[in-house]
Amino acid sequence: MAAGMKGSKMRRRKVHEGEEKEEVEKKETNDNKQTTEDDTKIHETRIMKKLFGFDFQDIQEKGIVKLMNEPRDPSLLGLMRVVFGILMVLDTFFERGFFVADYRWGDVYECRFPLFDFLQPLPVDWMYVLYLFMLLGGIGMLLGLFYKVSVFMFVTVYWYIFLLDKTSWNNHSYLFGLLSFQMLLFDANHYFSLDGLLKPQIRNSHVPLWNYALLRFQIFLVYFIAGLKKLDMDWMAGYSMEYLSAHWVFKPFRIFLTIKQTSFYIVHLGGLTYDLFVGYLLFFDKTRPLGFVLSFMFHGMNSFMFSIGMFPFAMMATLFVFCYADSPRKLLRKLPTKARFLLPKLDPPQPSNHCIYDNHESETFKDTNTEDDKYNKAAGQKPKKARPRHIILTIVVLIYAVIQMFLPYSHFLTKGFNNWTNGLYGYSWDMMVHSWNTQHIKITYVDGETGDMGFLNPGVWTTSKRWASHGDMLKQYSSCIAQHLIDYNISDPQLYFDVWYSMNQRFQQRIWDPKVDIVKADWSPFKSVPFLLPLLVELSPWRTKLDEIEHSLDRDTDVVFVADFPGLFLENFVSEDLQNTSVQVLQGQIVVNIESNNTNTTLSEGEKMQLPAGEYHTIHTVSDNPSCYMYLYVNTTEIEFAKKVVEYKNRTSASLESEIGGEETMSASTDPELEAKIKHRLAQMEEAEKRHNKTTLENIHDSLSKKYQQIHRSLFRTGEALRNLIFGPQPMRAGVTLG
Repeated sequence: MAAGMKGSKMRRRKVHEGEEKEEVEKKETNDNKQTTEDDTKIHETRIMKKLFGFDFQDIQEKGIVKLMNEPRDPSLLGLMRVVFGILMVLDTFFERGFFVADYRWGDVYECRFPLFDFLQPLPVDWMYVLYLFMLLGGIGMLLGLFYKVSVFMFVTVYWYIFLLDKTSWNNHSYLFGLLSFQMLLFDANHYFSLDGLLKPQIRNSHVPLWNYALLRFQIFLVYFIAGLKKLDMDWMAGYSMEYLSAHWVFKPFRIFLTIKQTSFYIVHLGGLTYDLFVGYLLFFDKTRPLGFVLSFMFHGMNSFMFSIGMFPFAMMATLFVFCYADSPRKLLRKLPTKARFLLPKLDPPQPSNHCIYDNHESETFKDTNTEDDKYNKAAGQKPKKARPRHIILTIVVLIYAVIQMFLPYSHFLTKGFNNWTNGLYGYSWDMMVHSWNTQHIKITYVDGETGDMGFLNPGVWTTSKRWASHGDMLKQYSSCIAQHLIDYNISDPQLYFDVWYSMNQRFQQRIWDPKVDIVKADWSPFKSVPFLLPLLVELSPWRTKLDEIEHSLDRDTDVVFVADFPGLFLENFVSEDLQNTSVQVLQGQIVVNIESNNTNTTLSEGEKMQLPAGEYHTIHTVSDNPSCYMYLYVNTTEIEFAKKVVEYKNRTSASLESEIGGEETMSASTDPELEAKIKHRLAQMEEAEKRHNKTTLENIHDSLSKKYQQIHRSLFRTGEALRNLIFGPQPMRAGVTLG
């Protein structure tokens, strides 16, 4: 019995020990789990801090104001100021139109297209003064001299000229304006600036974190939203930039791809992928080199393909903003001492009252400081608490960021500026998403009192055609033309615009209702354009068939594909040069009226007829659905002339002129006018061949010579403008050509 009790006690002891052991193991498991979770959070925090420079704990402890105003090394921002200043000085001369300011703003009768109608250009001499102010502002920005005043001068004039002419708006001009405005807020003169020599307290001093954050945000947004805009179905299907792949810059890709494959895979899908993801590649340390390589390739190719001024070079320069803030300083340290003669000193940054500092050296900005004692000695001079300046600028930055994210998708509010697509202006970042082709523009005016009718040259009072695709500019142009017509004794003028466009390889179709008097038509920036006709998207699948038809034609035959709405008609004239012109119906039903004999011919799907050259005809759409038809034409005059040019060239090159005779090989010399035309064509061909065969050095020399002449003309005309303003207009001496 005693043995049994003893055995029972032993069993209970073992059970108890087992339970204790289980509890210990359970506790150890929980502790390990908690440790693992803590380690994971610490690891995630370290990754976030490494990638972004802050983590959620920083936001909780410091708040957004203190975080945005943490000190950073000023060297990278100073470098960006210098590069951006150089580009803006060059941009002032060229793309802003300094060298042609007299042509651009000098005609008082030219119709203008400002964003706000109260904005008007100054007299041309004063416009030159404004350009001079912008140039001096750009130079001051570049040098960091009287920095805030210089940037203010540049920004004010830049935005005035930008808002003055919507016909010249594009994405990169808008971006330059935004970056210039940001430069006005930045402390970009704290490094490598003349202001630093004049004001020792700002020389080589810290700049707030938001200076870099805002710049990086802006560049990232440009790329990313441009990628989102390319998710458009036309871009994804390869219709937006279909012919771009034929450019010589894509030759390496055409070694193993066809032109169509290059267009689809490289131009369209490659462009989409690049824009969507390059911002992320630039943000992370390990992928940044790849982002740099792709970006230099991308923008380098763009600089050859498009006339977009300084934009490719500006985007290449802004790539470096994604590097660490002290990167230029580290690079300078690696240079030999003798090579740093004119470069900034390598002393550590001094404190700035524009930043907010911790009581200890924060890990958040450790990489921007060194172990130098100067930093610690100056610790007592560092602001520890947010001041009104810090709070106000933080709010401005956050509001700016929200606006920039909203504007590209704000077109549901500004409906009056839309047409077939939303957001045609630069703030949309819809770069190259749509290609446009204009085939026909006709302006008809009617005297409201007498009923007299006439036609106007579309460019009669403007040098731009961009007004034709924007409802707001169409309204402005109609109002301007109406004022001019009144001066020509046209009472109560009415204006009707018949404008045909093809978007992304679709049919040519009307964009505006030709039956609406645009002078009296309503337009509001916040309402849909009432005289806009819809894009015939139901005909988009026809593009494959149209491409097949176009490629099946011989080299001498051209084609134009047309779609029209029921009840409307197209009046057209066939030039005498187009002796072999026909119209063929692809869908629907049309009636063709020949004006000379007033005969009508009805054509249905698949039917065609020959059109007489040198006469007007009218095509009425009589089917219930939109009609689709195509013009096929051969320029027989040009073909015959090309043959004569080749004949003449062969005879002269073989020195056989004296042997030429007979009717079958008539000498061009028997027709002096024909011979002059042939010689002119040969001179054009020779000039084109010379340009094609020029070496790279010759092309560079010609380009620099042209730029020099443009800069010289800008400064020369500015001198004349200043002389006119001071001493009055000077009479031009006979025989003297200026500029």
